[in-house]
Amino acid sequence: MSQSPHPIQGGNAFARFFAHEAAGGIVLAIAAVLALVISNSGWREAYAAFTRIQGTVDIGGLVVLSKPLLLWVNDLWMAVFFFLVGLEIKREFVEGELASRKQAILPAAAALGGMVVPAAIYALINLGDPVALRGWAIPAATDIAFAIGIVMLLGSRVPTSLKVFLTAVAIIDDLGAIVVIALFYTDNLSLGMLAGAGLGSLVLLLLNRSGVRRADVYILVGLVIWVCVLKSGIHATLAGVVTALAIPMRDAHGQPLAGALEHGLHPWVAFLVLPMFAFANAGVSLQGMSLGSLLEPIPLGIAAGLVLGKTVGVFGAAWLMVRSGLATAPAGATTRQFIGVCMLCGIGFTMSLFIGGLAFQGLADDFEAKLKLGVLGGSVIAGLLGTLVLWRKTSPA
Repeated sequence: MSQSPHPIQGGNAFARFFAHEAAGGIVLAIAAVLALVISNSGWREAYAAFTRIQGTVDIGGLVVLSKPLLLWVNDLWMAVFFFLVGLEIKREFVEGELASRKQAILPAAAALGGMVVPAAIYALINLGDPVALRGWAIPAATDIAFAIGIVMLLGSRVPTSLKVFLTAVAIIDDLGAIVVIALFYTDNLSLGMLAGAGLGSLVLLLLNRSGVRRADVYILVGLVIWVCVLKSGIHATLAGVVTALAIPMRDAHGQPLAGALEHGLHPWVAFLVLPMFAFANAGVSLQGMSLGSLLEPIPLGIAAGLVLGKTVGVFGAAWLMVRSGLATAPAGATTRQFIGVCMLCGIGFTMSLFIGGLAFQGLADDFEAKLKLGVLGGSVIAGLLGTLVLWRKTSPA
């Protein structure tokens, strides 16, 4: 990978972002390991009972919503995560590192390659099994918290330009995941509720166009949209993205509005929402499993997609952009360092588990076990390989 004469520079916002993601990645890892340990101990029944705790919203004796804890976390708490993702996407495309075509083309192409190649590998391994093929998008996602956490722990071994590149790829990757969820993991549509969600989205647009600069107004409308989307058949987390994209960048006094929300939400998402998601979803019993279990089509497809597909897809697409002259490589980075960061894109964890839960929803527990085995195994291998490649410091090529 040739060296760019113009380094991609990250500002104070990126420094704060990295700091949150580094610490958040450690907490996320602890939560996942804890869930794995408990689900393979004498506390496994207590763990299962915890995820099934029923939560009910009752208004005047009318039960509006009633779900187990696991679904509250996956539907509501993750909507907060997607709300934050929406704010990040808007900031980067409006006034951040992706605001210009020249800045955006390299991570955009890399993110696209990093979704297509893993999905193709999974599909090839599971060809002939229509049920297993529902999980084609599982290895197409990158967990930004884990990935950034690792590059921050590696410190100066990873150039700032590559940290910015990795963040941009992960953000665009999240945008791709949102599109995939909306298009491919939506069943049994309720047209009435979908119309209600559409009307709510129109209200958000009108609020934005009329100059309303109060975040609480947008969030209130967003909650109504969330209920409508939840009952429409489309995954409720998409309401978080729609709401975030409607919030103005600045308030009536010209001060950051979307940015202030993003800054305020980061600690809650990094240290509560994502660790809770990890704890509630990462528990899988390893009883009766062996290393050979990882070679079954579903876990093998996921792991191979994350480890091999992400590296080939992200690096290959970026290399093509640089070789064609359409983009410049991140400054101060060697080819080895670039490949190492591309390997870290194979840490799918949060988003992979989330998409897998949608893909195999309503199927036997066996599918859930294979999903978690593939995601955890592939993410750990990708993280270790990327770390080993990046560990040895060298001078830029």
